[in-house]
Amino acid sequence: MFTVISRIFHFGFKNFSRNGWLSTATVAIMTLALLVFGGLILFSYVTQQAVTSIENKIDISVYFNTNTPEDQILNIQQSLEQLPQVANVGYVSRDQALATFQQNHANDQTITQAINELDTNPLEASLNIKAKDPSQYGTIADYLNSPNLTQYIDTVSYAQNQDVIQRLATIVRIMDRGGWAATIFLVIVAGLVVFNTIRLAIYSSREEISVMRVVGASNSLVRGPFVVDGMLSGAIAAISSVILIAPIVYFISPYLDNFIPNLGLFGYFSSHILQLLVYELAFGVIIGAFSSFFAVRRYLRN
Repeated sequence: MFTVISRIFHFGFKNFSRNGWLSTATVAIMTLALLVFGGLILFSYVTQQAVTSIENKIDISVYFNTNTPEDQILNIQQSLEQLPQVANVGYVSRDQALATFQQNHANDQTITQAINELDTNPLEASLNIKAKDPSQYGTIADYLNSPNLTQYIDTVSYAQNQDVIQRLATIVRIMDRGGWAATIFLVIVAGLVVFNTIRLAIYSSREEISVMRVVGASNSLVRGPFVVDGMLSGAIAAISSVILIAPIVYFISPYLDNFIPNLGLFGYFSSHILQLLVYELAFGVIIGAFSSFFAVRRYLRN
């Protein structure tokens, strides 16, 4: 058994080196497919971080009528904190809102003068509500619309945030589907290239195969070297794709960090490079092995 396996691998490596141009074309196409596959994995991380970053900035702001007593607002805050959907609730008093407003517009003399001329504070107290999950904001908004609370509430900023979340989810879903569609397309192309490459290799080795069949070689011994050839192409393509991805990620990482805080794409890539390489190797070897297997199987039936 060991002798048979060693011969299979020996002839497999021999076929790969002998069909230099065909093997190079196969590796190039498979590398392209695996580049998209690796890019899709990294894209999934980027979209997750982008969604998390935006979710952290989204909350529900509840603004109360100026005549609402502070004790009543604090009671509503406590009732909200007891909801299982709520992560935390922050209270901003009218005085805090005015101080923040004045600080943000300190350089605008017109607004500053207008505020100083007012006899009363025109700003409303508010509660900033953060949900444990973005999908739970609807439940919180329904709670705020209850009759015993609406008499104190002026506005609730739920509709705007809901629209942002839904648009973001739609964009991510479309891009994710597009990435998978591109990967599937390139996998099919890579599989066809490997399939036809192996067919050409079989044709160029037809005399050797005929001799092997005459002397009683089994189908496994005939098929094995070509499957090894395909697996070798997939392995080289996987390693090549990871090597090519590294400088691309290094180059685009600073630009993405400007849009998504704390993304650290290159750091993520560096810490997960072995895991990515394993995925790429498994993907490439499987494509090469299956394509070669079916190409030889078709020949052995003839």
